[in-house]
Amino acid sequence: MALEKAASGRLLSLDILRGITIAGMILVNNPGTWSTIYAPLRHAEWNGLTPTDLVFPFFMFIMGISMYFSLRKFQFRPSGRLMWKIVRRTVLIYLIGLAIAWFSSLCYGLAGSDESLPLWDRICRSANSFSHLRLVGVMPRLALCYFFGSIIAITLKHKFIPWLIGAILVAYSVILLVGNGYDFSHDNIIYIFDSAILGEAHMYGGLSVGGVNMVFDPEGLLSTLPCIAHVLIGLMCGEAIMKTKDNYRRVNDLMLVGTILTFAGLLLHYGLPINKNIWSPTFVITTCGLGASLLGLLIWIIDIKGRNRWCRFFESFGINPLFLYVLGGVLGILFGSISIGGTSIKGWLYAKTLLPVIGDAHLASCLYAILFVAINWCIGFILYKKKIYIKI
Repeated sequence: MALEKAASGRLLSLDILRGITIAGMILVNNPGTWSTIYAPLRHAEWNGLTPTDLVFPFFMFIMGISMYFSLRKFQFRPSGRLMWKIVRRTVLIYLIGLAIAWFSSLCYGLAGSDESLPLWDRICRSANSFSHLRLVGVMPRLALCYFFGSIIAITLKHKFIPWLIGAILVAYSVILLVGNGYDFSHDNIIYIFDSAILGEAHMYGGLSVGGVNMVFDPEGLLSTLPCIAHVLIGLMCGEAIMKTKDNYRRVNDLMLVGTILTFAGLLLHYGLPINKNIWSPTFVITTCGLGASLLGLLIWIIDIKGRNRWCRFFESFGINPLFLYVLGGVLGILFGSISIGGTSIKGWLYAKTLLPVIGDAHLASCLYAILFVAINWCIGFILYKKKIYIKI
């Protein structure tokens, strides 16, 4: 992790889209209570697509674009210095993901432990969570996709990358169709693969579909394969952006790509359902299409029309995206595990403060999430005013 002054010449619309996605990821991860989530902030239970399902794939799409800008400085030529940078960043992002999972086990373990035990014993028991620590998740998936996406970008001629994207998505489609990939059951090839490699103890255990609970990791290993294609689509859009300095041409190109991908994904959905939990090929195509269209729209509004006052809030998130996402995860754990008079900070804010005033549990849950985003924004705004990046 490193601190540095913000560089000039950044594409503001890309920072804004990145900021929107990070704010959205923090928003949907921190409802007042998981039992009463405001409807638009729910993920699709299995097949389908909700606004909440867009935030993570949008960030991965943007990561691909940013990857192009970063690797372009090295002329996409592998070197010892570049390989060290890629490996170091991959390991750092992955370890941060594991650290967050461990910190969550520690804090919630302490909160639920027997207070009659000595404090040191309670800490040791809560800290010893490695036998059931989740080995994958959002940050580990970002790390893996960054690594493989970067390696492909510097070792394969870019004219072949669209063919590789197609090959990955076709191969994954076959895997899903042959391996019961659209079934929420123990016969699902994704569950079989992930449980064999990771073990159930190291997977996400809280997925529920149709009232059935099952160990199934929505950020597992096998479903990371199409995520690599996802990032590579972003990489190709980054190349299209950099090929011209004309923002009108950029908007036209992004809108064209976005429209084609979105409609292709929606049409293919009838045979290959859109599904975030397995990161289906149609989920990749549709969300990349929507991401490209939204970026084109933002370039037109912000960079062409110059209407950027409304987006200053999101710029604070956009210049320090991973740091603020990690901060949101840490604060969310602390708010949920630290008690005030027998009630967690989160419970006190939601149940004791917002719910009695609002009256509606779903709306109060949504307002808590908005308040939590605002708390994170205050820290991000300080960094934004000082023009400081915290690079991860």
